[in-house]
Amino acid sequence: MSDWTTDAADAIENAVAYARDRTVAPAQAAAKAVTYGLLGALLVIPALIMLTAGLFRALTRLYQGEVWASWLTLGGIFVAIGAFLWARRNA
Repeated sequence: MSDWTTDAADAIENAVAYARDRTVAPAQAAAKAVTYGLLGALLVIPALIMLTAGLFRALTRLYQGEVWASWLTLGGIFVAIGAFLWARRNA
C-alpha cells in the first residue's frame, strides 16, 4: 500500500510546477524581451542620431562649406530610404 502523504505531496508539487510553467515562465520571457528591446533602442537611436550628425558634418566639409548641398544629399538619402520602406510596407 502506498503512502498517501507522499502521493499528496507529489500531487501538490506537480500542480505548483504546472502552474509555474504556465504563468511565471511566459512572464519572465516577456519581461526579458521588453528589457532587451528597450536597452537596444536606447543604444541604437542615439547612435543613429550621432551618425547622422557626423555624416552631415563630413558632407559639409566634403562640399567645402556648402551647407545646402549637405542638406540636399542627406534629404535625398532619407527620401530614398523612406520610398523603399513605403514600397515594401505590404510586401
